[in-house]
Amino acid sequence: MLHLRLITPADRTDEVVRLIDRTVGTTHLVVLPGAAREPEGDVVMCDVAREAGDELISRLRALGIDSCGAITAENIDLSLSESADKAERDAPGEPADAVLWEQLEEATHEESTLSITYVAFITLATMIAACGVVLDNAILIVGAMAVGPEFGPLAGICTAIVQRAPRLALRSAIALLVGFAAAMAVTVAFSWMMGAFDLFSESKLDAERPNTGFVYAPDRFSFVVALLAGVAGTLSLTSAKSGALVGVAISVTTVPAAANAAVALSFGDTGQMVGSSEQLLLNLGGIILAGTLTLLVQKALWATQRRRMTKPT
Repeated sequence: MLHLRLITPADRTDEVVRLIDRTVGTTHLVVLPGAAREPEGDVVMCDVAREAGDELISRLRALGIDSCGAITAENIDLSLSESADKAERDAPGEPADAVLWEQLEEATHEESTLSITYVAFITLATMIAACGVVLDNAILIVGAMAVGPEFGPLAGICTAIVQRAPRLALRSAIALLVGFAAAMAVTVAFSWMMGAFDLFSESKLDAERPNTGFVYAPDRFSFVVALLAGVAGTLSLTSAKSGALVGVAISVTTVPAAANAAVALSFGDTGQMVGSSEQLLLNLGGIILAGTLTLLVQKALWATQRRRMTKPT
């Protein structure tokens, strides 16, 4: 269930209440006349089944409530109410399958912002992966994959394509490109420094690496895994099962490929640099393709449920 708290102008409250009453899956309706001070108006609160949440929020936005008032949605962790149970039963579909598009856009907008923290995480992940590829240490590679924050901008691009949000697409693309460029540049300098201390060497990079050699040897399986990871990652975001993102992060070769390309560049190894770059681009492209297709399928499937969101009169 979701808890909605609305601030509505007094002359729009009755219309909002009628809309909530007509929407399947709503309950616990509360109206507090004149309770809001900034912006001034009435406070309307209700609980709504997650399956019906996106449709109700969309209709409220169509009324302009987000412009003249406010719409706030919160997840309800526990609701002991027969009325809430009935609302969930009446709402079409399953909660785990529902997509809250406004919430998804907000989440990906935050995750795809080019911030100091984002650049720090992706840089640290790339540097850890650099140690992993030189030492042929799979544990370090997995750790670097888990630390890397690159799925946020990738999800932002997918969401922007489906929702036709050019600003989100631009923001996400900038975060992705600038983040990887900065991380790889710092990792090149890091590799030179490690080489000066005789910790990194070209011989180690060129040695047989059974655990990490895949990062510069892209093949068809790389693209297949990227597609599967893109689907899994997108589903984990839309269903609010964020724990699955950890599995997605350690299944695709993005950060390790960028790290290997940076180390190879520092030693002038063109072959590995090109192979790693191809691996990176292949995985990024596969995730974006799969994520976009997943969102399109979800949007099409959920559209069939919309006509069941209004109570019969």
